[in-house]
Amino acid sequence: MKKTMHLLVILLVLSCCNKKDDDTPVNPIDQLPPATQTGENTFGCLLDGEAFLPGPGPLTLDCVYQFVSGDYYFALKADKEINLNLVGVGLGTQKLQIEEGKTYELEELHDGNAVGRYAFEIFTNYTSTSHSGEMSITKLDMEKNIVSGTFWYDIEDQDGNVHQIREGRFDMTFSE
Repeated sequence: MKKTMHLLVILLVLSCCNKKDDDTPVNPIDQLPPATQTGENTFGCLLDGEAFLPGPGPLTLDCVYQFVSGDYYFALKADKEINLNLVGVGLGTQKLQIEEGKTYELEELHDGNAVGRYAFEIFTNYTSTSHSGEMSITKLDMEKNIVSGTFWYDIEDQDGNVHQIREGRFDMTFSE
């Protein structure tokens, strides 16, 4: 009986051990959602090397693709609270139709352009000719209202700090 108790204690101790240390840092890119194309309503990127995922709560992730007065507008935004500040990352087009399999340069906010967006509290900044990037549309299904893609860009905030948005991916259903 004593040997059985020792064996049970040893098995219990061993079962509580985990090879992975709880303090082991997680690679930020591993925290991003997979790059799917099925309308999973996922969004993620690296913001200055850290995983950026929409925060919990309503209205933290939204996607719209509309045809208004003869022109197309695409808008995708993700928001979350970081250190008690509302931070947002997004993409959009102004009077520009998006197409599956096409890559768009993210430049200034003008008609006919695609742009990247960074928001901090009440300030919203857009990509420019000196701080730009790319957005690739990997799927656009107008029947199921699905848009998926990848993106990256650099953007200067209101204080002159340049933020790096990398490894961006989205798989969204959009409203019209």
